[in-house]
Amino acid sequence: MNFSSLNYIGIVVATIAGFVVGALWFSPKTFFPVWWKLMGKTEGEDPGAGQSMGAIFGALIVGQIIQSLALTGAITGFYANASVLQGASTGALLGVGIAASSSLTHRMFSGLGKNAWGVWAVEVGNDIVGLTIMGAIIAAIA
Repeated sequence: MNFSSLNYIGIVVATIAGFVVGALWFSPKTFFPVWWKLMGKTEGEDPGAGQSMGAIFGALIVGQIIQSLALTGAITGFYANASVLQGASTGALLGVGIAASSSLTHRMFSGLGKNAWGVWAVEVGNDIVGLTIMGAIIAAIA
């Protein structure tokens, strides 16, 4: 990947979009309550208790930047001038083919028992949707 030829505006916008998708996906009005219950947590428990929220959100942003860079590399490696559909489908393919398949093993050995499938579905749903939208953005702004 030639870093001097990257479209940094597309990467920044895709990074922000990925963060927003995750915030919406795991909001109290969408999948957070289901995911939290499947994780074996109670309503009164504080997610991130005892941890630095700055460190948590800093790690999330770094992760989104890395995803945007990797997705940009994949899209530009596959296509000379990707369409929005090609960018979105590349993101979806990487979401299913890499994010979902690799995290399946982690969840199956997580000690969550029968809830592992539900936790996995909620988490990878976010990954697939986020990467699909990020891929579309990267292709659109390229």
